[in-house]
Amino acid sequence: MKVFVGHNLGNRTFLMQMPMHEFYGMSEVANNPERDGDAIAQRKLDPNHAHKLALYMLKGLISAAIERREILSRDANPTLNVFMERLGRQPYMAVQPLVVNIRSCDLRGTDIRGDRMLDQKSGETAAFKIYLAQRHVLWVVDGQHRRKAMQLIFDFLESIRANRQYPKKNNLAAFKDGEAVTADELLAWDECFEVARTYCTLLIEVHLGLGTAEERQLFHDLNRLGKKVDTNLALQFDSSNPVNLFIKNELIDRLGLEVIEREVKNWADDEGGIARKDLVAVNALLFLNKTNISSATPGLVEGKTDLAYRFWTAVQAIPGFGEDGAREKTVASQPVVLKALAKLVYDFSFSNRRPENGEELTNTLLSSLTDIDFGHDNPMWRFYEMSAEDADRSGLAGLASFLPAEDTGNRDIGSFQGGFMRFGAKHNDIYPILGDMIRWKLGLPPRKGAAASSDLGAEAA
Repeated sequence: MKVFVGHNLGNRTFLMQMPMHEFYGMSEVANNPERDGDAIAQRKLDPNHAHKLALYMLKGLISAAIERREILSRDANPTLNVFMERLGRQPYMAVQPLVVNIRSCDLRGTDIRGDRMLDQKSGETAAFKIYLAQRHVLWVVDGQHRRKAMQLIFDFLESIRANRQYPKKNNLAAFKDGEAVTADELLAWDECFEVARTYCTLLIEVHLGLGTAEERQLFHDLNRLGKKVDTNLALQFDSSNPVNLFIKNELIDRLGLEVIEREVKNWADDEGGIARKDLVAVNALLFLNKTNISSATPGLVEGKTDLAYRFWTAVQAIPGFGEDGAREKTVASQPVVLKALAKLVYDFSFSNRRPENGEELTNTLLSSLTDIDFGHDNPMWRFYEMSAEDADRSGLAGLASFLPAEDTGNRDIGSFQGGFMRFGAKHNDIYPILGDMIRWKLGLPPRKGAAASSDLGAEAA
């Protein structure tokens, strides 16, 4: 291997690169209690994280195959472009350097043979050529999930080549589960395998002769001393996720929605913007019925953007929304209310169990948002604080029949303080109930399972 010799904080290291497939074959991870015993120097593998990395890296291999064709002046492969469109394009892709340790050598690698390589013109040292034996396994210190992702990719590609069909489970292609692979698709996947063996290289920092204690310390330092990126900043920079692209292109640039990077703590300082992380969370429900957008693919978003844009147009028309002091003017400025509305649209239009008249229900919802009183003093938001008689006098008779029984979960949705209705922080418990209230108000069908099983519900009904 050709390497550069470095001294990371005084410790000799080799910096080298090798193709992805070759690295996988030469490396190992010390996370097996039966095999490694006291030499374990890794945390437990997170399969979900490894799967997400595999999707990302597979997309990178497809991009590399497309680029390699351009470098070799070969005609474009339309199938590779189809793969890329389905998985989602992004401006740039790369895998961060991996950190490994060669355990079976002396400290600082003094027993590893190396030859100096000189620059022919200047005579200066250009690099070193080192010779690794079979026993010189690259034990991964930082990068076990990246290595596992490589395994998932190679297993996926080998399965396609052997069986000539897409797997029904763990299909990294995210389409055609269990279907036959066409001849053109097989050639395209073969190109991806080829670039993994030759063209796509990884940058590797090799530490030399570390013991278990030193390896564990290095693992700790690399994984615990870094500062986590702020969620709002990460979402602002990400241009690969299709939901994020919808937010940037349609909601910010086209609709003019004002997005802020930090949530407003003092409502008196609210200028009408919505925190980016809250906007993403609402759209995660709207498009995916999930709490985050990490699993979004172009296929899951395609065909939903027009209705999603209508949703936000209707929300923007709610009196007080997006204005100075919006939090004090309307409860619709609280993210949990927007989540309730987004969940209704998903259930009516995108869910696999959507009703036959789902389109009609969605149209009724979006066209009637301005008919709902989203003011703080609307007694509907305080229903759980009322007696049956007070609810009846407030015009809320019948609402209980749309709500789940009080003994089936958390019913503390918030409190009315100083003239403002402040909903609680347990959004996953609260937004379904707010959705039930909106269903009742607009005469939409109740959520499945909602029943007036409590005494309060029976009296109010």
